[in-house]
Amino acid sequence: MTLFPASPEHADLGTPAGPAPHRFARVVPERPLDRYPDGLTYAVPDSLSLAVGTRVRCPLARQRTPVNGWVVEVGGAELLEGLDPRKVRAIEGIDPLACHVPATVIELGQWVAAYYCCPLGVTLPSLVPAAVRRGVGTKSIKFVELAVSPAETPRGLSPRQRAVISTLERRTSADGPIALESLRVEAGLATAAAIESLARRGVVTVTEQSTVQAKWREHSLPGSAEEVTLSTDQGRVVQSIGRSIGGGFSTHLLRGVTGSGKTEEYLRLIRRVLAEGRSALVLVPEIALTPQTTGRLLARLPGQSVAILHSGLTEAQRHEQWRAASQPGAKVVIGARSAVFAPIPDGELGLIVVDEEHDSSYKQDQAPRYHGRDTAIRRAQLARCPIVLGSATPSLESWHNAVDRLNSHLHELPGRAPGLSTPTVRIVDFRAEQRQWKDKRVHLIGPTLHRELERTLAAGRQAIVLLNRRGYANWVACGAGGACEWRATCDRCDAPLVVHRLREGAGASRSFVRCHHCLQELRLPKECPQCRGKVSVFGLGTQRVEDEMGRLFPALLAEGAMQRVDSDTMESSLHFHTALGRFASGQCRVLLGTQMIAKGLDFPGVGLVGVISADTSLHMPDFRAAERTFQLVSQVAGRCGRGSGGGVAVVQTFAPDAPAIVRAAAQDFVGFATEELAQRAAHRLPPAWRMARIVVRDQLEGGAADAADALANGLRGLPTSSNCRILGGSPCPIARINELYRSQVEVMAPGAAQLSALLTDARDRSLLHLGERMAVDVDPLSML
Repeated sequence: MTLFPASPEHADLGTPAGPAPHRFARVVPERPLDRYPDGLTYAVPDSLSLAVGTRVRCPLARQRTPVNGWVVEVGGAELLEGLDPRKVRAIEGIDPLACHVPATVIELGQWVAAYYCCPLGVTLPSLVPAAVRRGVGTKSIKFVELAVSPAETPRGLSPRQRAVISTLERRTSADGPIALESLRVEAGLATAAAIESLARRGVVTVTEQSTVQAKWREHSLPGSAEEVTLSTDQGRVVQSIGRSIGGGFSTHLLRGVTGSGKTEEYLRLIRRVLAEGRSALVLVPEIALTPQTTGRLLARLPGQSVAILHSGLTEAQRHEQWRAASQPGAKVVIGARSAVFAPIPDGELGLIVVDEEHDSSYKQDQAPRYHGRDTAIRRAQLARCPIVLGSATPSLESWHNAVDRLNSHLHELPGRAPGLSTPTVRIVDFRAEQRQWKDKRVHLIGPTLHRELERTLAAGRQAIVLLNRRGYANWVACGAGGACEWRATCDRCDAPLVVHRLREGAGASRSFVRCHHCLQELRLPKECPQCRGKVSVFGLGTQRVEDEMGRLFPALLAEGAMQRVDSDTMESSLHFHTALGRFASGQCRVLLGTQMIAKGLDFPGVGLVGVISADTSLHMPDFRAAERTFQLVSQVAGRCGRGSGGGVAVVQTFAPDAPAIVRAAAQDFVGFATEELAQRAAHRLPPAWRMARIVVRDQLEGGAADAADALANGLRGLPTSSNCRILGGSPCPIARINELYRSQVEVMAPGAAQLSALLTDARDRSLLHLGERMAVDVDPLSML
């Protein structure tokens, strides 16, 4: 606990006159004050009513204007730790926007700051959307009600004033105050002058209230309201998890094969929670999944309040939905990663569901670098409610916790829901297929996948084609051969430039190159800058697949029946909703995209899934590469066979014998997880051990290397590092991004407590200088 004494210019004035304050609060200013990890102590004026979670304005050091901060503790003299109370600066006021955060969310933010090694002054503001902090969409509305009884109404009123009085007298006490604008319309007035004159005479009372209004609300795909008959396995799982509702904190891992009815399980459990008058929080990994899940909730839970929270909303919508989530009463809050901080009032949260819990989208890539799933588990602990983690391919961390550590309950749905068939998965050796082509053109769609696409489209069914790499091509090099080895790389990053094509209408397009790290864009060179030879474009991307699909199936383009879904085309949530709505209605026949179409989507018309290159990420320098490959192939294969007629998944790969691909095709998660966990344990890698990755950046290559070496040696010298492994410093796999060289230090510990103790010790001894030049990622998902 840190005190905030009077400023130096007042320190020698002796004891200040006047009574000493008797109430104090610990406030975390919205500043990266790593020196004061617990916040600063301020006096609370008698005129202010404060609680934990209140946003206030307070002085800070020598700054001329007060700063915003969050109250994390309110109390008396025990917060002073011996300081003269009359020398403690006072809070200047409450934030006029009055965005209050529940105490449990503040406590959750304190845990995030401590565990993920981020200053509390950076963490707490991130819990509340910027649109809420700025009051975007706030409207001030005036309300009017009679201030006198009919007998006390003064004489000599004008006809317009009498019309106002008559309109108000027709209202009952249950109607409450009426909006001034509505009153003007009902009274037939052109202006509000008559109402304002009555207010000046004390005949009516005009009050002002703030509300948040958005221009349009979130879309949702239509969902079926039909009650589903549960299978025996589904009924067993619902009963088992349902017994924990209302019984305190517990963690449940629900592993169900794709199409096994996990969403139906969620709905049944949510309905139980709502029936008890409590709220449910549902997290989904991608914005793309929100409209479909929301549509199901609205259809099956008519009349229930549903709030939607994710970054795809407009700022006014985010503010409106955040306010809706903060209102008392039973409700469902659904959203992506940041919805874990939804302001559901304390004591009301009865259930948390994390759908597709394995997904890497739950990991934040900027400070605070929290994992949405793990943060949700902590929130469930604070709320004393159960949490359900659902996936067909659970993360190895969650599987390890459920199977080996026994601190999580495992529930399994081994078969698909009634009426759904298991898809047939075909692994295609793409090297062998390439030999069948006689021309020199680059082909991304092999003969097997081509035949299945023809059969599926001829049958009137739909297809999903996956390639987890956007753009047109990922390799631009000199095509002259010989000694010239020029390759187009970013001059700011140690990374190749990716070719993109921009459609310009009438079939025309132009190409440019983009760095996917610093986002620099340049024209595609027409010739090699070294030897003036011809430039060749190699590799693959979703745009190139789109072009090939257009050549093979020109009718799809003519009918507008093919949709590419990646971060280049889906610029807002409206684009997602429109694309998925067209696919759901059958207007779109082929959905082509990256991993965002590989999970959670449920369309009964899909008869074929094609994976262009299953081993795109298999050989990345990351110990999670095999796990990601297994999850991606398994998940996308499960998107078909959800309607009558079954389904086929064609998996093209250059590594047909890779265990991750073979086991994914066989839907053998248990076999894959058993082998992978054994290898991780042998090498002391997560989840057997815990890890933190510290990246040091510098404009000079030697500066980054020296700083990383010094950090590694400093960590090894700490007493808390005795049971830990510290690797590095060493260059990152991508050694330079945006003109900054990068070196890394990897810290591994046998448990979370040992890792947290070491990082806390390092912060206390100023070994860690968090900011632009140093980033700490606890439980990293990417090693690039």
